[in-house]
Amino acid sequence: MKNLYIECDMGAAGDMLMAALMELCPDPKKFIEKMNAIGLENTVVKAVKREKCGIVGSGIDVIVNGIIEGDAVGATASGRPHNANNRYHDHDHKHHNHHEEHHHHNEHNHSSLECIKSLIYSLDIPENVKEKATEVYSALAEAEAFVHGREVSHVHFHEVGTLDAVCDIVGCCLALDTIKPDKITVSPVHVGFGSVKCQHGVLPVPAPATAYLLKGIPAYGGEIKGELCTPTGAALLKTFAHSFGNMSVMTVEKIGYGMGKRSFERLNCVRAFLGETEQNSDDVYEISCNLDDITAEELAFSYDLIFEAGALDVFATPTVMKKGRPGHILTALAKADKKDVVAKAILTHTTTRGVRISQKNRLTLSSKTETVETKYGNIVIKVSSGYGISKTKPEYESVATAAKKHCVSFAEVKKCAVLEFAITETDNDNDNVRAGFKPAPTQVFE
Repeated sequence: MKNLYIECDMGAAGDMLMAALMELCPDPKKFIEKMNAIGLENTVVKAVKREKCGIVGSGIDVIVNGIIEGDAVGATASGRPHNANNRYHDHDHKHHNHHEEHHHHNEHNHSSLECIKSLIYSLDIPENVKEKATEVYSALAEAEAFVHGREVSHVHFHEVGTLDAVCDIVGCCLALDTIKPDKITVSPVHVGFGSVKCQHGVLPVPAPATAYLLKGIPAYGGEIKGELCTPTGAALLKTFAHSFGNMSVMTVEKIGYGMGKRSFERLNCVRAFLGETEQNSDDVYEISCNLDDITAEELAFSYDLIFEAGALDVFATPTVMKKGRPGHILTALAKADKKDVVAKAILTHTTTRGVRISQKNRLTLSSKTETVETKYGNIVIKVSSGYGISKTKPEYESVATAAKKHCVSFAEVKKCAVLEFAITETDNDNDNVRAGFKPAPTQVFE
């Protein structure tokens, strides 16, 4: 499984994310060529080398009408002024910024979300990239509408600066489509602290739109003064991340460094790791509750209904509760899309009045089934592998059916199946050795 891990120790901005992802592309030069051929008028995208804290990485310059966006005084980690990252405002609000001084004819031009979507859909990019880019812009418009107390239809994007914003968002979406990771995990996001100037005045960090977009995402202020995470960066992370947390076990193949323009004591970059995981790794939710007033029959009955609700596993652990009463801790595991349904099933079919829900990361061995021929017929064997380990176990139903049919014990059929599988594996291992392959160690559980 191809994993992408994005490290946001210095926040996230659209250009920094695009630069990091560009370095992970098979051919970064072709990626830039493609960005310059998508159809944005008077816009040039350039990849530049930047060095921060002695480390060399890539930066992205977007040149609109001959001017590099972000050459104004930078307040964000990427080096772009806050207005260049937060280019959305209330329909009734008027403002001026650095770039407007160079483009008076655009002073009062605004684009609605629908106009931005039309622009994106006119570009020469894959359809799924267009869909993702408009999804990011929709998240931005929703955030601005919320913080300004307006309808999304009343949020307008200023003409000046729109093209480099489109480059940032479309560039990230195009890079991800090129890389095609199976899973994207993002670290907790460093947002910085202090305040930032924008067209509305002086706002706290994170800016209100950024704070709205980061709802439900782990973030922290840290010790760096200034705006490290921009609304565009937050919207991109929110749209693409499958989970947030520490990097799981993976074999790293490439590392991308997306550098900001500003210099700090800490390395100012977004770092992206691309690699493979031999085993299956995913996030599950653990839903649990304490029970001391339910009968054994009711508890057993609830198992089936909780499984039917979508639980991956259900089990109970004996415990001692208050006043020395014996009880059970009921636990169910579920995927994100099933956790609420499973929680409701537990509340409905047990005596509890509340459940605890926590997110867990699990590593699992890949499994497949094989069939071995025995004197009792064909027996199905489950083979699980990963981390250089192989485990095997005869399937219950297959063994039980054979035992009943031949009027022998379950243990006899299982023992026979294990022996036959071991003989088969030995023959295969000898063939592998003769062919020059060294098999992984096998554990057979009787």
